[in-house]
Amino acid sequence: MDVLLLRHTPDPDRLVALAARRCYSSLSATAIEERLEESEINRLLAVLRRRNHLSPFEHADFTFSVGGVSRALSHQLVRHRIASYSQESQRYVEYLKRNDLPFVTPVTIRENAEALRIYEKAMKAALEAYAEMRTAGIPAEDARYVFPNSVETKLVFTMNARSLFNFFEQRLCNKAQWEILRLAARMLETVKAVAPRIFRNAGAPCMYEKPYCREDDVTCPRFPKNDTPFGKP
Repeated sequence: MDVLLLRHTPDPDRLVALAARRCYSSLSATAIEERLEESEINRLLAVLRRRNHLSPFEHADFTFSVGGVSRALSHQLVRHRIASYSQESQRYVEYLKRNDLPFVTPVTIRENAEALRIYEKAMKAALEAYAEMRTAGIPAEDARYVFPNSVETKLVFTMNARSLFNFFEQRLCNKAQWEILRLAARMLETVKAVAPRIFRNAGAPCMYEKPYCREDDVTCPRFPKNDTPFGKP
């Protein structure tokens, strides 16, 4: 899995703080920025999260490039609708010239010799069926219907900070599917490097300063000791 932060809003921590201060000040934007010290940025960002005043975070955008992930993952990813996506097209990528079908193999299959044999046989059969249909004159946009969810894909997508809060809350949960959980962890690492104060408390609710379990799963090893099922503490 390759995860790269392609672009982001310059100085996102300060921008979100400026947007928040705009809500409570009649000063000009220039005057607000001149008076905005680092300690005030820290305070404002903390207050925004604590009060659940999240609209200022929508001004900070982050654009990612992701490769080596499966279509199974991308189908989950696009369910996060407040985002913009550009994905590798199976209609225009020519798999026959490559003579292979790049796919993602789950660890559970890779570590089971018999399952791996069955899996790789199925991947080979899918590519052979695709090639036979193309030879028979079937266009790529129709022949691709034989491809499994495991086929690798590449994407560029953009989310604002508020959308990322929601993404991290859901996909860093222990109960999230393994591949998108791994993606979320890599993404959080990259955005923390450029916006450490915005994403200081980002993650699954069990990772918050005042943790709770959004799944109410008492069997989870990360279930907060101060939580009770079916409700925040």
